[in-house]
Amino acid sequence: MASYIIRRLFILIPILFIVSILIFGMSRMVPGDPALIMAGGHQTSPEVLDNIREKYHLNKPIVEQYAIWLKNVASGDLGESYKMKQSVTSMIIERMPLTLQLIVMSMIFTLIIAIPLGILSAIKKNTWMDHLSTMFAFVGVSSPVFFTGILLVLLFSYHLDLLPAFGAGEGFTDNLVHLLLPSLALSFNMVALNSRITRSGMIEVMNTNYIQTAVAKGMPRKVIILKHALRNALVPLVTVTGIQIGVLIVGTVLVEYTFGLGGLGSLIINGVQTSDYPVVQGTMLFMVVAFLLINLLVDILYAVIDPRIRYK
Repeated sequence: MASYIIRRLFILIPILFIVSILIFGMSRMVPGDPALIMAGGHQTSPEVLDNIREKYHLNKPIVEQYAIWLKNVASGDLGESYKMKQSVTSMIIERMPLTLQLIVMSMIFTLIIAIPLGILSAIKKNTWMDHLSTMFAFVGVSSPVFFTGILLVLLFSYHLDLLPAFGAGEGFTDNLVHLLLPSLALSFNMVALNSRITRSGMIEVMNTNYIQTAVAKGMPRKVIILKHALRNALVPLVTVTGIQIGVLIVGTVLVEYTFGLGGLGSLIINGVQTSDYPVVQGTMLFMVVAFLLINLLVDILYAVIDPRIRYK
């Protein structure tokens, strides 16, 4: 197992290097002059603009700028925000809990809705319930996150007046209430997809010999489904969990913007709008590293479940 983990860690090094180049390059495509924005307007003298560019290395060749940034990142310094004059690391730490809470709540909604729905669809195969579940999955997979969010706001906030539409609230309970709609919007696609994965896994497992033997022996159907079939049927879910968390991380950018939440997603959008290179680069790099580490943990978990993976 140790050698497998070491191999996986070494694979991350070139991936991070390539990702860092892409992030740095994309941040430089953001329109606007950071020096002009930091100076506060168009009536700034050229000398002041030149001093700002020199201070933040904006007057250097793009390759040299990247080398300076990469060196700072390697030492744990993500830079300082051009606009807020605050370290990017402290801004990430300040906003990360909200994004993390949003992702966790979305995963919880996904699991508690998708797995029972998939099981029910499998044991009621080819019935009206299965067809209804198929239609729901088709709609769910086809609906963009921001579109789902807008529909939920219109239904639960404006028409039914049950849940708040925007903001994160104050206090733990109020915070959870405010995150219900964003979490549902973020998890809608995942519920649709995971319910189909669970359904396919359950149908496949239910047709195996050991399940058929258990049925022939008169074992209670509930025990067969929950104790024997479900465990093996959920293995495919583990393989896609890492990718789905990546989808959730990307989805938080749209969801936080739609619902007016002050998490990492809105931090990136604000950085793009103000040409704040360090904020955009640092936040995106942090989210990518988090995604890669989560995928590493999922790979390790899958290797524990299926030891054959370690030797491939």
